Amino acid sequence: MANTDIRPFRIDVPESRLDDLADRLRRAQWPNELPEVGDSYGVPNKRVRALAKYWLERFDWRALEARLNAYPQFTTEIDGASIHFLHVRSERPDAIPVILTHGWPGSVLEYIDVIARLTEPQSPEDPAFHVVIPSLPGFGFSGPTRSIGWNRFRTAAAWVELMNRLGYSRYGSIGNDAGSFIAPEMGRLAPEQVIGVHVTQLYSFPSGDPAEMAELSDDDQAALAHLDWFAENKMAFNTLHSQQPQTLAFALADSPVGLLGWNAQLFGESLDEDFVIGNVAIYWLTDTTGSSIRFYYEDAHTTTQPTEPTTVPTALAMFSGDFQSIRRFAERDHKNIVSWNSYDTGTPGEVGPNDAGGHYAAHEATDTLVDDIRRFFGQLS
Repeated sequence: MANTDIRPFRIDVPESRLDDLADRLRRAQWPNELPEVGDSYGVPNKRVRALAKYWLERFDWRALEARLNAYPQFTTEIDGASIHFLHVRSERPDAIPVILTHGWPGSVLEYIDVIARLTEPQSPEDPAFHVVIPSLPGFGFSGPTRSIGWNRFRTAAAWVELMNRLGYSRYGSIGNDAGSFIAPEMGRLAPEQVIGVHVTQLYSFPSGDPAEMAELSDDDQAALAHLDWFAENKMAFNTLHSQQPQTLAFALADSPVGLLGWNAQLFGESLDEDFVIGNVAIYWLTDTTGSSIRFYYEDAHTTTQPTEPTTVPTALAMFSGDFQSIRRFAERDHKNIVSWNSYDTGTPGEVGPNDAGGHYAAHEATDTLVDDIRRFFGQLS
């Protein structure tokens, strides 16, 4: 019989693990690097050295641990996998339950800044939310997965079960990165339960039909050009994760600097060091450096490919510098888009193509994202 118990959880990394980490950081072996090539060959030594120095000398894991432990955390077993999650209930009796899903190389840390704003809004006119933030199977405090097949579809089913197990019969689903794949699948799987889906990306691509490409706006053409650039210059991680995650896992599991360099490729330089290293440290200290990247393999090799569009109310809040969704393609895949907003992150200075400003909007543009979430779910309730 499956164990459906929900058990309280508290983060308490042994001091010996932190000592070992510090020793590995001190003894790091650095790769040779060509002069004056910038980041054209990948993440440069200068950036990784600076982050590693910060990790060793200034980053305070115990402070992050205490910050996470300030929220109620739990674990439960679903479909053979351990699932860790934060569950913070609002004091408001009219609060809307929502589940928020992160991606790679993020973690539950992505959504820490939105918790208080969602659960206890200052204005009684703003909707309040009960917040559930799970660690993806194989990620962070959920620990490594123990079976194959943990793709977006199996995860969506697990999240529906989690919300049922918590006693929520009607709720919203919110996602970023991989979470923007999973959240719509929850709506597809449980349309009578999911009242709405709010994401920061709608990953809809050209189907190959020439008619789709006719008379695209200048903004849509620019979005396609950026997508092409990213595919040609920054998608190596996706290819490797999708084809040979275990090969890469040896390096990531043995070297915190190797993990830092690999994960940093998708953490923009405008992000603060504590956020970048906090996310990387979670992977390192939970031994999920390799199991997390298997998500890409599982998704690439799934035989489950729904052909019908989603139908639940859907909202997009996309941010400059991040993946730019194209509405024509998105409406082919999602038939009930009721909110579509684009925001500038307001990042000081010039944000170049190697710095995807706004990808971690819950951290980078917290108030803007929270306001968008409130407006969307407020009109549904």
